Amino acid sequence: MAREAEILIVGGGIAGAATAYYLARHGREVALVERGEIASEASGANAGQIGATGWGTMPDLGSYLTMGSLQLFKELQLDHGYDIEFRQSGSLTAIHTPEQYDYMRDRVLEMRSQGSEVELLTTREARAMEPEANPALLGFMYTPLRAQADPVKATRAFADAAAQSGARILTNHTVLGVAPRPEGGYSVESIRGEIACGSLVIAAGAWCGPLGRMLGLDIPIIPVRGQMWATESLPPSVFQTQSSAESAHIWSVDDGADADTPPELTHKDGLRVTRHLYGRQRRNGEIIFGGDRQMTGYEKAVEHTGIEVNKGHASEIIPMLSSLPVARTWSGLMPFSMDSAPIIGKIGLRENLYIVSGLASSGFGRGPMAGKLLADFIHTGHRPQVLAEADPGRCVTESAVG
Repeated sequence: MAREAEILIVGGGIAGAATAYYLARHGREVALVERGEIASEASGANAGQIGATGWGTMPDLGSYLTMGSLQLFKELQLDHGYDIEFRQSGSLTAIHTPEQYDYMRDRVLEMRSQGSEVELLTTREARAMEPEANPALLGFMYTPLRAQADPVKATRAFADAAAQSGARILTNHTVLGVAPRPEGGYSVESIRGEIACGSLVIAAGAWCGPLGRMLGLDIPIIPVRGQMWATESLPPSVFQTQSSAESAHIWSVDDGADADTPPELTHKDGLRVTRHLYGRQRRNGEIIFGGDRQMTGYEKAVEHTGIEVNKGHASEIIPMLSSLPVARTWSGLMPFSMDSAPIIGKIGLRENLYIVSGLASSGFGRGPMAGKLLADFIHTGHRPQVLAEADPGRCVTESAVG
């Protein structure tokens, strides 16, 4: 049975759910379709880390997405009553080698000069906050504004808030085709019937490319597999979110990008080029870590050698992890743009077509504000100036013919 919506969003991750919520709050008639359940892809499979270092002296898109999202997560839990397990815990980045120490020292000085809230700590100072941290490490970068939340609960909270504000949330609606309508707008064919809309928002994460091809467009979003592991539930043992300076140091020298590869991956041409790490302890007691970023097409199967490498890396920071078995593993596909910048805004090659994607490995921590900025743009017709950095016009093109 055909249905209609003023604005239709394809994708039930955190960016799509936030877009639906803020459009509905503007009083717009909006529907969201998701092929599975809300948060069934990367928005529900990530580590739940929320990165923020402050607005800085000259706020850019990165500042808006991180600091703005931080405030929206706070509002969701503290003002609207959703229990998303939000906690502004701060974050520690471990320094393993003298070369990493020099890099992080200079990085902290640069960030502080630009107004960021970061500190370089001795290992002794860090262990006063994180007693299980390895005393043999050379130091830590401390980022006090960073936070954490449960990704499934948070994404579904945004979708519920959207529904409470009048949006229609349609799950298990796999999209089979999209086509412009002669009278304007779009016809979206799903396994549950046709939905006609005046404006269409592509928020399909790693699947933006196939969706774009339905409209004759090349959207350069590359699916990148991330994978994670968890311990059994333990008493409180890890208090900040955790990361390592290793990958940032390597990527500062060579980010690995070329014509076929987005920047800052852990693997290139099938070979590992660096280790990347992030993790935290959940409220339920699980300690979770992940970090690999590998181009595997749409293959999501966990690669256990990578899990062991990641566990070894995490154990260098929190030695107690070395003796703990892996209780479960999982993976997801992240949407990387070829130039590492988000793609948020109006696709000028088609009428009333918008996109919010390219948030890479930090989509959970940046998705809420990305959705709000796009919703404000759609509602007012005026692009927020900060979205100039994310203009789809820089990279979305017509598909090559034949």
